[in-house]
Amino acid sequence: MVRSYILLLFCVTCWGSNFVFGSILIHEFPPLLLSAIRLSATSLTLFIYVRLAKKLGNVVRRDFMLLIPLGIIGTLCNQAAFFTGLQTVDATTASLILSLAPITVAVLAAVFLKEALTKQMVAGSVTAIVGIFFVVGKSENMQLSIGLLFIFLAMLTFAISIIFMRKLTERIDPFTATVYSTLIGSGMVIPVAVIKEPLSQVSPHLWAWALLLGTAVIMQGVCTLIWNVQLTKVGAGKAAVFLNLQPFAAMLVGFLLLGTPITWVQAVGSLLIVGGVIVATVQRRNKADGLTKPLGKAQSLSKS
Repeated sequence: MVRSYILLLFCVTCWGSNFVFGSILIHEFPPLLLSAIRLSATSLTLFIYVRLAKKLGNVVRRDFMLLIPLGIIGTLCNQAAFFTGLQTVDATTASLILSLAPITVAVLAAVFLKEALTKQMVAGSVTAIVGIFFVVGKSENMQLSIGLLFIFLAMLTFAISIIFMRKLTERIDPFTATVYSTLIGSGMVIPVAVIKEPLSQVSPHLWAWALLLGTAVIMQGVCTLIWNVQLTKVGAGKAAVFLNLQPFAAMLVGFLLLGTPITWVQAVGSLLIVGGVIVATVQRRNKADGLTKPLGKAQSLSKS
C-alpha cells in the first residue's frame, strides 16, 4: 500500500509540475501546435501500451455519441483554452483555478445527473470560491484578464468532460474510454493547429522539444497508466485526496525552477481552495469508487 501511495504522489507531483513546464513551453510553441504535438506523443505512448498489454476494450457505435463530444470539449477546447491562458497567467494561479474542477463537477452532476448537492458540498464550494477571489483579487497582476477567463474555461471544459466520462464508463471501462477519447481529441486538434498556426512558429531549440516530448510521454502517458493501475488498488476515494496536492506541487516547482515567489496571499488562498475542495468532495468521492482521472487535461488537464 505504501508503494501505491508513493506512486500516486509521484503522479500528482508530475501533474502539478506540468503547469510550470506548460508555462515555459508556451513561450516556445503556439498554443494549438503545442497541444497537437503533446497529444500526438501521448497517443503514441498509449497506443504502444495497448498493443503490448492488449487491454483495450470494445466500443460500439452508440459509444461514439459520447466519445466525439468528449474529444471536442475535453481535448480540443480544453487544451486550446489551457495553453492560451498560460500565456499570461502564472502556473500557480492556473493550478489553483483548475483545482475547482471537482466542485464544478458536483454542481454539473446535480443539474444534469440529478445527484444530490449536500450542505457539505455547498459549504466547501463557498470556501473554495472565497479562496479563488483571495488569490485572483489580491494579486497585483491578476485582474480579471482574458488569460484568467481562458483558464476558467479550461477548468469548465475539464469538468464537463468528467460528466461525459462518467456516463461513458457506465458502458465501457475507464481506460478504454480514456484511450479512445485521447485519440479522437488528437485527431481533432492536429488539423486545427496546422491550419490556424504555421509550423514555422515552432521552437528551433532542442531543449524545448525534449521538454515537450518528455512531459507528453511521462506526465500525460506514463503517469496516467500508473494512476489507473494504482486506482484499482487503493480506491478512488483515497486516490482523489492526492489530486488536491497539485497546486502545492505547482507552487513549489514554480519557485524552484522559475523563481516565482510564493506570497502569503497565495498560501492562504490555496489552503482555502484545497480545504474547500476536500470538504465539498471527500464524502462524494468515497462513494464514487471507480471514477478515474481523464487523461491529458490541464493536469493535465490537463490533467492540460
